[in-house]
Formats: sequence, C-alpha cells, structure tokens
Amino acid sequence: MEKQDRAILDLVQTDATLSVGDIAEKVNISKSACWRRLQKLEKDGVILQRVALLDQNKIDLPLTAYISVCTNQHNEEWIKELQQVTELIPAVLEVYRMSGDLDYLIKAVVKDMPDYDRLYKKLIKANFSDVSCSFVMETIKQTTRLPL
Repeated sequence: MEKQDRAILDLVQTDATLSVGDIAEKVNISKSACWRRLQKLEKDGVILQRVALLDQNKIDLPLTAYISVCTNQHNEEWIKELQQVTELIPAVLEVYRMSGDLDYLIKAVVKDMPDYDRLYKKLIKANFSDVSCSFVMETIKQTTRLPL
C-alpha cells in the first residue's frame, strides 16, 4: 500500500464525509487520481463501509455490556447457531471467538438492566455452559480509527 493510500485512509477514518476534492487536496493528488484510489480501496475490501458514529447516550442506549461466554460445544453447527442468535439481536454489536479462559466475547448496548435481562434471555437460546457479564462504568478511550 502506497503512502498516499495510507493518507487517504487516515482522512476517511477521521471524517468519511470529506469530498473527493477535499481528500485530494489534503493528500496533494488530483481529484480523479483520488477517486480511483478510493474506488480501488473499496473494491479491494480495505474500506469496508462508510458510516456515521452515534452517541449511544443520546439515543437512550447508555449501558455497554461485555458478555463472556463459555460453551462445551466446539463445532461448526454450534457456531452457526450462535451466529443466527446474535444476528437477530440488534443490541449485539460485536461477537468474537477468543483464546484463553473464555470461548466468546460479545459486546452489546442496552438501555438499562431490564433491557439487558431481555437480551440475556435471547442469547441463552444458543445453549451456553457459562455466561458472565461486565458493564462499562466509564469510557476512557473509544475509537474506530486504526493506526496507519
């Protein structure tokens, strides 16, 4: 990846609403060259999507939960079941298969404890052997910007 591509990526990670002209000017290339580079970065899957980041407190989802999951079932069929269950729950933002003491880590956002309880009752349909949850009390750093 060229230096200009990294500069373009750094800019769009900071502000995806920048016009091609603004990006081209900041990277010091022509608009058409910038547009071609952006198209290639999207085609190659480097840029996955351009989105707006929302303030979860202002949309009444102030509670972030990290749910640790252990299972006795380590097979493709169970993983597909977990995917199906979590895909149907909009509050589930991220699901990771982990190394170490836990098998899966799930990040979710909810309104309050009763909302978390409803989420929990949907999640356990995936037949876990152990579930524990930690709630975020304060966010110290949060970013979607990858270091380039």
